[in-house]
Amino acid sequence: MEENTSSNPVPEQQPGPAPKLEAAPVPVPPAVCLNTRLWLKVVAALYALSLFAAAAVISKADAARKVKPGDMDLSKFTGLVQSKKDAVAVIPLYGVITQGSSSRSWEHGSQQIAKRIRAMSEKKEVKAILLDINTPGGSVGAVQEIYSAILRAKRETKKPFVARFGDVSASGGYYVASACDLIVAQPGTITGSIGVIFSVSNFEGLMKKVGMKNEAIKSGKFKDIGSPTRDMTPEERKILQGMIDDSYEQFVAAVADGRQMPLEEVKKLADGRIYTGRQALGNHLVDKLGDLRDALDAAGELGKIGKNPRVLTDADPFENLMSLMDSKLQLFGTKAVTDALELGPRLEYRWYGR
Repeated sequence: MEENTSSNPVPEQQPGPAPKLEAAPVPVPPAVCLNTRLWLKVVAALYALSLFAAAAVISKADAARKVKPGDMDLSKFTGLVQSKKDAVAVIPLYGVITQGSSSRSWEHGSQQIAKRIRAMSEKKEVKAILLDINTPGGSVGAVQEIYSAILRAKRETKKPFVARFGDVSASGGYYVASACDLIVAQPGTITGSIGVIFSVSNFEGLMKKVGMKNEAIKSGKFKDIGSPTRDMTPEERKILQGMIDDSYEQFVAAVADGRQMPLEEVKKLADGRIYTGRQALGNHLVDKLGDLRDALDAAGELGKIGKNPRVLTDADPFENLMSLMDSKLQLFGTKAVTDALELGPRLEYRWYGR
């Protein structure tokens, strides 16, 4: 008897694809989740707030459209309309007045100031211009450039100018202010110093001590007038004095014209001395005492838009930053060192007490 050895055949195992290995999820720290949720809530709250504000604006606009023109008394809102549209432009004039570089607007040189005066005076919403002055003066040409810009703007636009004096508005600062229709000063403001100065340094003695000698080859005997390497001759002194006298006469004439004072009366005050704001008021060099708010109110009244006017400036954040850096460097003596190293002669409307 044969043994039955047959059995059900076992199917062969077919090779299948290898099982995929999945990376385990990286757990997110609870602090990150908490911060994410917090920021999402903040964004959602701000979005909801913006929707609410937009709905309020739309609602007010719809209500305004429903009001008939005959139901509104526009005469009651005349002052409100002016305060939102018309304005007094404020232009700062700080530091020593120089021509500066036209490519570096933060230096506030005479070119930049004159440009701002022209631009502000041409704006329709500007009804008056306030010059916020805090300067000891500067070079003759730069001062006269700003002075001329004010006169031109007044002539072309008929808009009033008000000068406001801060700590100091002396010499060239006062020259500029004399072109304005009104001058407001603090009681303790330092002003005046009406006059001209020509600064020349002389290092001849020092050069002899260190063994240095300068020789100038010139086309004429006055070509190196004002040289810091030698003494000034009597003829050169006479020439320079004539320049100073002529510039002084221009200064006095500008003050007499702007302040509507007799020329001889101005000359009595124009011997270079300085005055406080209160002394200047007594000598008719300023019109009233007050602060910046008083000056703005006066400008608003001259511009026929009333007191507490809207203020318009062309201040730029970058320019403000650069101006602040310049002022800080001056505090650390950088400006003083630069001035000391500037050996060239300078004809200036400037008070050297600052």
